[in-house]
Amino acid sequence: MRGVIPFSHLRGGNVCAVAQKRGIIGFILDGAIRDIAEIRAIQFPVFARGITPIAAGKHALGELNTPVRCGGALIEPGDVCVGDEEGLVVIPRSALDFTLQAATSKIKRESTQSLEVWEADHRVRIDRILRDKGFLD
Repeated sequence: MRGVIPFSHLRGGNVCAVAQKRGIIGFILDGAIRDIAEIRAIQFPVFARGITPIAAGKHALGELNTPVRCGGALIEPGDVCVGDEEGLVVIPRSALDFTLQAATSKIKRESTQSLEVWEADHRVRIDRILRDKGFLD
């Protein structure tokens, strides 16, 4: 199975290297990661709450293909997690088609829009919000 695996337990460099070798494309951890330099060197995406030098115990067992809660978000089997250095978003399976269409439309619109046009459109939206809230006449 190729994908990003949400975890609540700590992972390290060797676990990430083996996962990458097996086709996993990243980890999402509701916990800490260690061996961050090794993980960066193999360019394996990991989203975690923090970094620690301490190895985790091997006592906890998990389940596959069951819902998990990570960072307060419920992730169901089949949902898609998208992330970059600014954070993560969980897209429910039922919203994938709509989200892809909306994102594609936005990318197309923004790729042809100049900064001046964006700025003017943004100013109109901000002024409307301020007017609706009673800050502008």
